[in-house]
Amino acid sequence: MVTLLIVVTAVFLLMRLLPIEGYFGDGYDKLSPSQREAVLDKMGLLDPWYTQIKDFYLRLARGDLGTSTIYRKDVAVADIIVPRIPYSLGFGLCATAISLFGGLAMGVHMARHKGKAWDQVWTGYVVIVNAVPLAVYLLFIQLYGSSALRLPILFDKYRPESWILPALSMSLGGIAGYAMWMRRYMVDELNKDYIKLARAKGLPSRTIMVRHVMRNAYVPMAQYLPASILMTIGGSIYIESLYSIPGMGGLLVDVIQRQDNPMVQALVLIFSSVGIIGLFLGDLLMALFDPRIKLVKSEGDR
Repeated sequence: MVTLLIVVTAVFLLMRLLPIEGYFGDGYDKLSPSQREAVLDKMGLLDPWYTQIKDFYLRLARGDLGTSTIYRKDVAVADIIVPRIPYSLGFGLCATAISLFGGLAMGVHMARHKGKAWDQVWTGYVVIVNAVPLAVYLLFIQLYGSSALRLPILFDKYRPESWILPALSMSLGGIAGYAMWMRRYMVDELNKDYIKLARAKGLPSRTIMVRHVMRNAYVPMAQYLPASILMTIGGSIYIESLYSIPGMGGLLVDVIQRQDNPMVQALVLIFSSVGIIGLFLGDLLMALFDPRIKLVKSEGDR
């Protein structure tokens, strides 16, 4: 909670450093200095910073994210954002499912064939995804994937086949991340003494992998799953813009270009809050999966 308050306050203060043109729209040049000052005073932007923060938190507590000044003038920010949530939510959930199943399966396969051909092939995929700039391979997928698979190059809500490329593009980074984490933890488990003892007792390799190695490898990954899932659901800023998806990510790019300060502030706060909440849920999930972690102190602790 404290971290969230710090982030929200920091975003609010940093937004006050942006040019004031973002609060006027196209009529900025037509106003005299006294008229501009009157508008800023009406919006409370001439008050002391601590007064602005207090008023901001009071409005935030009521669910008031402000009013758009340029993108859709005099329209509540919440009314603009809410209709876009289903698009980001739908693509985020789909991409998360692909990332989880694809990444975990790839990681298990890499760990079981460590040092062999398949391990090197999947490692090459991970290296490419992390080394090549995001814009390069996403543009490559959009241009050549659409022609090779005969899929639409832009999103169209009335054509389900146009959803395939954006969902796959959103999941590529997640697949690579989950695969490397799964491989790392499984390799660590395979080298521990209890696995050597299980092999010495004659347990089948499949039983060791499923009941012991994979089960224990999932525990440290649990900490990162909620944050990754929530950030993916929040929407990929670049991908939504690339495929013209009317979600929150593409909206953020648009309002930044138009310098709509209240809209930028609201969206940055939403994305920041989602990330922090994801980390908090990750800690809770880690405590549930790992019995060695306790959320409260026992009576004997000091």
